[in-house]
Amino acid sequence: MQQIKFLKLEFHPRNHSLSVLHFLRKTRIQVSKPKSIEKILTELSTPTINIVVLNYNTRNLLQQCLPIVIRNSQHPGATITVVDNASTDGSAEFMAGHYPEIRFIQLTENTGYAGGYNEALKQCTEDYFVLLNSDAEPDEQWLSPLLELVAQHPDLGAAQPHLIDYYKRNKFEYAGAAGGFIDKYGYPFCRGRIFGNVETNQGQYNNPLPIFWASGAALFIKREAWERATGLDLAFFAHMEEIDLCWRLQLMGYSIWSCPDSRVFHIGGATLSNQSPRKTFLNFRNNLLMLHKNLHPSEKSGRILARKLLDGLAGVFFLLQGKWSHIPQSHQIPIPRHSRSQTLGRIAGHFEPFHRFRILHPWQKNMEYVGTFIFY
Repeated sequence: MQQIKFLKLEFHPRNHSLSVLHFLRKTRIQVSKPKSIEKILTELSTPTINIVVLNYNTRNLLQQCLPIVIRNSQHPGATITVVDNASTDGSAEFMAGHYPEIRFIQLTENTGYAGGYNEALKQCTEDYFVLLNSDAEPDEQWLSPLLELVAQHPDLGAAQPHLIDYYKRNKFEYAGAAGGFIDKYGYPFCRGRIFGNVETNQGQYNNPLPIFWASGAALFIKREAWERATGLDLAFFAHMEEIDLCWRLQLMGYSIWSCPDSRVFHIGGATLSNQSPRKTFLNFRNNLLMLHKNLHPSEKSGRILARKLLDGLAGVFFLLQGKWSHIPQSHQIPIPRHSRSQTLGRIAGHFEPFHRFRILHPWQKNMEYVGTFIFY
């Protein structure tokens, strides 16, 4: 058996190909199909990226969207993983029969968006992840702009492609539009979507810029940032966990960006529709939980009190609409014990730098109906 020598390989800015050639000659490694020096250098420097699709009883959407994900994700270093959150609709059998070449992770229980991704990404080692909804179809060449953006901004922790309505492709999509922000009371909104008003995409947001949060429908994130933040908070189960993650990443010194040259077409409401009382409860409860975790202690009491009053008005609005079941009840979805300790354990490390943190962009100054922005 041939012994392979391990040599110190030094790269010189103007002579790196000779260094590699010297390495190959000295080791005398024989391969069936010799590669060019240029190809070897490309493989050594190509970042790896894993598109991770989380599925829960959406076999029909896998059948519809996964072929487009595969076709439009043919990029050097890219791989695709499908994670199943204990579906009962035959999703596992569908994947085994139609896509045996795609990595498939089967979970034994439904732990929601947060738990599903946390468990799955423990098994992934790529440089970057894209958390992609099962009801999303990426446009052609969608990965290159994301990788180019992170190369230009080393402090980038996460980014979001522009989310476009799947059925009306001239309009933004509600879940994230052209990038997310929150107002001083913690209510999220987007460039391209305020409340239920979704704008037509006329190129008005075609400039990449820092945002406050990236939508979980198509969330690009560095593995290093994901691991430092220890992933998503399990207490959230689903909804607003990505906003909490982006908030924590910024407190750690990362930036969050909108990437207009990358587009994803999103159906929306595949797991929980907008008419679901459970979705309403998760949105209200998780928003308060996020404020409790991340606000500076000097601001927390006043902001949360104001939010409770505003949420009470929202409850009156639901009553007037006849949506009795949408009034949140705290006993509907209990927080697991381990999630409580995980959440409380993180709070202490995020308070102190918050009073120095400010997000305010020039385009926001013209939005009179939004009010005073973010934290000051």
